[in-house]
Amino acid sequence: MAQIKCLDTYALIEISNGNAKFMKYLDLDFVITDLILAEFYAVILREYNEETANYWYKKLEPYSISVDKLILIEAIKFKYKHRKTNISFFDSVGYMFSLKNNYLFVTGDKEFENFNNVEFLKK
Repeated sequence: MAQIKCLDTYALIEISNGNAKFMKYLDLDFVITDLILAEFYAVILREYNEETANYWYKKLEPYSISVDKLILIEAIKFKYKHRKTNISFFDSVGYMFSLKNNYLFVTGDKEFENFNNVEFLKK
């Protein structure tokens, strides 16, 4: 059985843009965290409009999982440890969530290129 993927906002944006490299994830087992879904919603709302943001929310909400508070604390520690990079809190949560659940964290954010448990994919 293939390893479950945890998509970050970068991957979701590429999917919403129709990038063929990322579209394949819609056919695989994947999850997203509630926080990533909220961040993605904010990006789509800012770049497009509320109708488009609601469309994507409804499409992705079934794949969204709540994050335990202890993972949030681990994410804060991770972000602090890597504070000299541009890793966002949202991505820190997604990465820690992925590690704790043995999922692959899918991103194109260069900060994660050399981390374990990451499926790194550029645009």
